[in-house]
Amino acid sequence: MEAFRRKSPEEILQSIQALHKGRLKLVIGPFRGAGKTYQMLLEGHTLLKQGIDVVFCTATSLRHQETMEQLGELEQIEGIAWMRNGTLQKDLDLEAIRKRRPEVVLIDELAHQNRPQALLPTRLQEIEELLSQGISVITTVNVFELHGYAQWAQQLTGMVIRQTVSSRILDMADELRLIDVTPETILARLADGTLVTEHPEAAWHEPGHLAKLRELALRLVAEEVNERLVEHRKEQGLGGPSGASEHILVSIQYHWNGSIYIRRAQQISKRLNGRLSVVTFVHAQKPLTPDQETFKSSLLKLVHKLQAGFEELQLPSRRQIARALVDYAHKHGVTRIVLGHSRQSTWQELIRGSVVHALLDRLQYADLYFMADTAENYGERILPAPSVTAPAHHSYRRLSGLEIQERIHQITRGKFKVYIGAAPGVGKTYTMLKEGNLWSEKGIKVVVGFLETHGRQETADQVGRLPVLPRKVIAYRGALLEELDVSAILECNPEVVLIDELAHSNVPGSSNQKRYQDIQDILNAGISVISTMNVQHLESLQDRVEHLTGVKVRETVPDGLLQLADEVQLVDVAPDALRQRIREGKVYAMDKVEQALQHFFKMGNLIALRELALRELADDVDERLEAWEEGYSLRGPWRGQEAILVVLTPNEHAERLIRHGFRIAFRLKASWRVLLVTTQELTAEQKQRCLKLEELSERLGGRFEVLQAKHRREAVRELLYQARACCCTQIVIGRTPGSGGSGVLSRSLVKPLLKHARHLDILVVLQTAGIHQRIMN
Repeated sequence: MEAFRRKSPEEILQSIQALHKGRLKLVIGPFRGAGKTYQMLLEGHTLLKQGIDVVFCTATSLRHQETMEQLGELEQIEGIAWMRNGTLQKDLDLEAIRKRRPEVVLIDELAHQNRPQALLPTRLQEIEELLSQGISVITTVNVFELHGYAQWAQQLTGMVIRQTVSSRILDMADELRLIDVTPETILARLADGTLVTEHPEAAWHEPGHLAKLRELALRLVAEEVNERLVEHRKEQGLGGPSGASEHILVSIQYHWNGSIYIRRAQQISKRLNGRLSVVTFVHAQKPLTPDQETFKSSLLKLVHKLQAGFEELQLPSRRQIARALVDYAHKHGVTRIVLGHSRQSTWQELIRGSVVHALLDRLQYADLYFMADTAENYGERILPAPSVTAPAHHSYRRLSGLEIQERIHQITRGKFKVYIGAAPGVGKTYTMLKEGNLWSEKGIKVVVGFLETHGRQETADQVGRLPVLPRKVIAYRGALLEELDVSAILECNPEVVLIDELAHSNVPGSSNQKRYQDIQDILNAGISVISTMNVQHLESLQDRVEHLTGVKVRETVPDGLLQLADEVQLVDVAPDALRQRIREGKVYAMDKVEQALQHFFKMGNLIALRELALRELADDVDERLEAWEEGYSLRGPWRGQEAILVVLTPNEHAERLIRHGFRIAFRLKASWRVLLVTTQELTAEQKQRCLKLEELSERLGGRFEVLQAKHRREAVRELLYQARACCCTQIVIGRTPGSGGSGVLSRSLVKPLLKHARHLDILVVLQTAGIHQRIMN
């Protein structure tokens, strides 16, 4: 293990130097007015209560009443005032800070450029000077002020960005914290005057631009978190993919179709928000032909343009390609390998060996994606007919009865907002209560419908003057249990109700099985709801969370429910900060602290879950923008309409494959259906399980059917017929490594499908119980 490796002299020297340096915490926001300064001051007060010597360096951004109130009794070091183009500016008084020498200094507006006669031209250089003297710094920056992201933000929004800061600040930071806020919240603050901007450009507060900047910030922090997760796994000696993000590997040859494979893999990696790598294999003793050299040159240009990784591996023989691919995938955490369908005949595969079959047998951690072969010999790819879209609404066109009902439902339905976090204890309930109090102060009737403080005093204090409705008491198995009282809420008829723990399962005998169903009833009554949940409770992420943490999540929420939400906002906390809160007893009772830190709240789990939450919310923002602004997607375009066929066999992995198929269909905006294939009569137990699979499929928006075949050949023939009948463009099927057991039928279907369905894309998904233990141990 890494922990037992002796450190080099250079590493020892770096560790000693780090003892003398201050810590740097970076508070990142998507745009102005997100609350970065407010959060920085809040953390300053928290440190002050812990006995840390903290000062605040006055900046020009304290123009919001709420932020000024948060300043409180924090000691201030006044800045050096000067004018730039008629606007007041304030530089740091570096000499005064050095003389005062606090433990922590709070500094706003990191991207600030100093006056011409200043000793150091930028605020970043001044912060570096303070860090070198052992003074820790908490500072703020907007995503569009980071060099490299500024140009991207300008292209997305048309904003004029005058001051930027080097992106190396991201590498310097010991901790990153994202302050996420929805465009709706910013627009509401602008409308009621609680947010005042002195910046002349109006482009930044247009709803679409706010959403684009927000997505940019989410993806930036997700990438930074991923780098830390990779480092952490290396330190722990862990192999295989983390499960929090995607890494797409495309295997090519120096051939004319190499660019097709790379571009298609790039589309997949963009839609899945993953990294892209390209690998090719050459014979160790055979030089490249002139044609291959030409193709290599053009492919390298394409790889460079797409900012993908590239590696050329030399092998003595073709039979070693599969092993080399498997080794490469394991070493680099690859989650999906993209390659073309094999063109070899059965005899050629027997004589020369089959790379595809070897991969199916050996690959332990990644899925295999076979691109459709459109060559004439194998038939053209089946593409679905263009979907029939509803005619654009004209002001003089009479609405149908159904359209009128839908419009009335949208008008009368309450607003729905969800605070989502990576783990318990990040502050979702606290933030929900804080917002409830803000609305209450503005004259909105807000009540607390259901609250779980888990003994956290900070959370309980945040209730303030909000009325808390009584809970409904239900007798169950000799115990009295408390649930959300929907009737009491409807009778009270508030404008907004705060309801904690969206994924909660109600006591048997309740009118609804799940709390989210209670919330839907409340929304339909015209009452707005603000609720909370953790990312691991999303239905389609159940398997990935189990893979990441080893914990099977029992309570879930359908993904479609978040799509119905008017706002979804992330509450982000760095893993180090969350673990510290746990140690201080602010999340769980002190007698449960060590158990929590050694199990679910291990550092690797928290980093991975945080990345998962950031990426999931970034995708949600992108999906909403795509629906709003036709053709827009930060994840890049997709190639028109897709239709997914998920093929199951009666084994214990069926639910996982359904969830996997849903996520693929959702990312590609594809129609999808589920087909369970069996060559035997289903037992009573299997029929009962089919009902559960059908329920899961329909809950996620798919259609479920059972295909009964007499033998494997008939099953393959019927599968191909069904694929053509539903205009399928991609088949998703599971594979179970090894031999014997419940995976026999699934393995026997994969190879003939790859042989007879070369005109289709085929995704072969790894299905292995206990993969988490094999990767983590």
